[in-house]
Amino acid sequence: MASFSNLTIGIAVASFTVFQLLFHVLSSWVSTRITRGFKNLSQKRKIEWNSRTVSTFHALVVGGFCLYILLYDDAVNADPLWGDPSIVKLNIAITTGYLISDLLLIIFYWKAIGDKFFVIHHLAALYAYYFVLSEGLLAYFGNFRLLAEFSTPFVNQRWFFEVLGYPKSSKANIINGMLMTIVFFVVRIAVMPVYYSHVISSFGTEGFHRLGFAAQSAWIISSVVLDIMNVMWMVKIAKGCCKVICLIGQEETKTHRNGKSA
Repeated sequence: MASFSNLTIGIAVASFTVFQLLFHVLSSWVSTRITRGFKNLSQKRKIEWNSRTVSTFHALVVGGFCLYILLYDDAVNADPLWGDPSIVKLNIAITTGYLISDLLLIIFYWKAIGDKFFVIHHLAALYAYYFVLSEGLLAYFGNFRLLAEFSTPFVNQRWFFEVLGYPKSSKANIINGMLMTIVFFVVRIAVMPVYYSHVISSFGTEGFHRLGFAAQSAWIISSVVLDIMNVMWMVKIAKGCCKVICLIGQEETKTHRNGKSA
């Protein structure tokens, strides 16, 4: 029977509490001291602002932890299916607390931040992470998925610039937009061949059969669902990046013409 260790439960609960505190108290307190524009936002925008601030904080914490595990956790990397999940569990417990916290906030503030794709994303991730936390399975793959978090701060920063009234042609917006597109592609799209090559290489092995149908299904289905959404988001981001590049071209053309007329 599946069971969660006291440490795992404690970290998930602490994570949930911290992220709720960040959303309801700390985000607004810090934001009013960093930028005057926060006070001028509507209540709906402030809710989304706080949600994205929490999202960025979570991404930085678990993203860094994820990279450390991929580089230095030899036990997990040597056996992706059954490697010692001790360190990975800590990271995924943090993410689990965040996902539950964010899911409740999405439902409670649906008119402000409701998004069915985020609900699907969170539920799919939680379903897969259940097997990592309760049975210690698939630690490498569970941790690998967290690489995607490195793109989150750039996506959120794009929204922050937008609500603060930064022109799309501003240098800050353009630099962030280019970095967002590149990082999103690298950590969510370009890594797919690496991820699925490990998935395919495990098929038919003794370790794969030991997982059982429930874990196998959760692993494969959640991976496919999450990556379909990643591709959809990548298409939107790429289209936005193309628009920015065209905007830069138009600005350069205007500047060139003005220079000639002068």
